[in-house]
Amino acid sequence: MTRPSPLALLPMVLFLSLFIGSGLFYQAQGIEFAFYEISAPVAILPAIVLAVLFASGSLNQRVEQFIKGCSDPTLITMLLIFLLAGGFASVAKAIGGVDATVNFGLSIIPPSLVLPGLFLMTAFMATAMGTSMGTIAAVAPIAVGLTEATDLSLALTVGTVVGGAMFGDNLSIISDTTIAATRTQGCSMADKFRMNLKIAIPAALITMVWLYLQGSEVQVSDNTEHSAVKMMPYLLVLVLAVSGLNVLVVLLAGIVLAGLTGLLLVDDYHIAQWAKDIYAGYTGMQEIMILSLLIGGLAYMMKQAGGLEWLAQQIDRLSRRKEAKDNQQRSGETSLSLAVAVSNLCTANNTVAILISGGLAKDIAGRYQVDPRRSASLMDITSCVVQGIIPWGAQMLLAASIAGLSPLQLMDSVIYCWVLGAALIASIVIGRPLAKVG
Repeated sequence: MTRPSPLALLPMVLFLSLFIGSGLFYQAQGIEFAFYEISAPVAILPAIVLAVLFASGSLNQRVEQFIKGCSDPTLITMLLIFLLAGGFASVAKAIGGVDATVNFGLSIIPPSLVLPGLFLMTAFMATAMGTSMGTIAAVAPIAVGLTEATDLSLALTVGTVVGGAMFGDNLSIISDTTIAATRTQGCSMADKFRMNLKIAIPAALITMVWLYLQGSEVQVSDNTEHSAVKMMPYLLVLVLAVSGLNVLVVLLAGIVLAGLTGLLLVDDYHIAQWAKDIYAGYTGMQEIMILSLLIGGLAYMMKQAGGLEWLAQQIDRLSRRKEAKDNQQRSGETSLSLAVAVSNLCTANNTVAILISGGLAKDIAGRYQVDPRRSASLMDITSCVVQGIIPWGAQMLLAASIAGLSPLQLMDSVIYCWVLGAALIASIVIGRPLAKVG
């Protein structure tokens, strides 16, 4: 086995320093679109070179490690979602489906409730689907359309969608994170769900009140005419998504129906234009697809080089040091939450972070007598908070690409994840006794 080493984490530090540091530098120079001066897929290249230098084995073996990380089945699925989401959003926009859906919503929902309503709809979809990625792919174009029909902030509106998607991903009993957390900690999904509710529901209510205050004086355009037929692609996507159908099939069905609707109802819309719109959607996802692919390879190499194992050792050592001084449940909860958070920062994948830190978290929970239901809940919530705000995470990359924003511009607009993080910290600090479940 590879010896744990802190040096294995330096590539990620280098990447973040180049990506965020260059953006802040150019922003200080007053350059417009500062964070696009050095794009993330380029900023990560020196980090990959550094990771290859730190890896063991021959040069070919090191390259093969990187390729293995890039070819992870979960990552490939995510890339396909990016492609189909881009194609669907582009075609639906071109035929007027987004405008029709937005105008219909604005005609029946009071303007002051647009943002809370968007959050609720997204949260419901994500809970039913069990995936934040599929939810963002379906709803983010509607959020962008809302900003074009109102004076709502684009970042805030799209951030509302990301927050709602992470709410559902965290609570859904069919979510990958729920399955990973409950299996590693040895508790039932239903019990973990009920534990999550105690933190997630208050955070969601606070978020909705804040969103209501932000949109209480929103101005809506007078044009709310809509075509029920042009709304059909979105209705189909929403219904199929909630039914539990595979997200790739859902998005492909949306592309087909949106294209057929355009051929039948939109003047001068033909098959060649349909094909161009699909391809335009593909190209719009180019940056996040490249970055996700490279991050997948980099994260795998850091793991193979012992970086994540070194982190786990440090957190375990910290928890044992705390144990000697103050044997309290709070110390154990803090340590296992920290293990998930750090793993998530390095891997940019909440499910993988839970799986990597699951054994360590279970050990810490056992030493500090943290109930398995509680530890599973804390792990899932922590990963939800981190994944929802890191600009190199898949959810932020997808939402930012659809909105045409830098993911760094969305960070402070995912209000729910920030509120959920505060609620999580408060829950650990207060440390009230575990209520009976079941």
